[in-house]
Amino acid sequence: MSTSDSNSTAYDSNPNNSTANKSHLHAANLTPETLKGLGRYDFPAPADVDPDGIGIVAVGGDLAPETLISAYAQGLFPWFNEDEPIAWWSPEPRCVMVPNQYVPSKSLRKQARRERWQITLNQAFEQVIHACSLPRYDGFNDELSAGEHTWIHDEMISAYAELHAYGFAHSIEVWDENQQLIGGLYGLKIGRIYFGESMFHRTSNASKIAFWGLMRLCEQSDIGLVDCQLPNDHLLSLGASIMARDDFLIKLDKLIATPAAIWQPDSYQPLAVAQLDATAPWQWQD
Repeated sequence: MSTSDSNSTAYDSNPNNSTANKSHLHAANLTPETLKGLGRYDFPAPADVDPDGIGIVAVGGDLAPETLISAYAQGLFPWFNEDEPIAWWSPEPRCVMVPNQYVPSKSLRKQARRERWQITLNQAFEQVIHACSLPRYDGFNDELSAGEHTWIHDEMISAYAELHAYGFAHSIEVWDENQQLIGGLYGLKIGRIYFGESMFHRTSNASKIAFWGLMRLCEQSDIGLVDCQLPNDHLLSLGASIMARDDFLIKLDKLIATPAAIWQPDSYQPLAVAQLDATAPWQWQD
């Protein structure tokens, strides 16, 4: 793995980790102290190799679950095209959302009250990530030209599906009255931070409903911050703000060091969107 600085490299510091017993990799089994050193690679500090804030920190490595978890715990995420080497990013500035500060628009509240849609957690992860991989405007990323592929290619889909199996990657799904998937989003949760990756909609405002559902779930789960990665007009219109990279990394260290609720596939009951404004809309599944 190489970095954006030609004189600096990230090296394989613990090759034995690659053959570790993955039965211990589940989100419920890891302590904050083990997260950053979980993978085989030593990622460089963003400020050391990217002082100008371009965003790219390292190139190379792999998308093994241990590598991804370690990278996210250090404020990095992979972003690269299918025919390119793996690139690891830590943007300057960072786009973030504080869940308990999110305020849905009046029109979204009105729509939620009249729709017979439902929201679920972790019930259709692979359907959601495949839908997010199709060219469209998804909220977390820029608009794509017709026929252009997103960065969510087969290698990424396989990697995040594996993270989902280990309890780190999570999806929010929105279903219409005919039980058809019409919107959703996915990302990772480590400790008290959720890293948003992408969202999609097939019906107007379904992705906004998914985002609102995520905010309420994060609020109930004591998630302190949602990382939206790169700022764009859509996210800023939803109430996201920008944070200096150094401040984000300091806050990240504190958030991953604090245990939080584990989101299992059957943790919560399906939620009627009309209940999103309730005090505690997500109800624990008995």
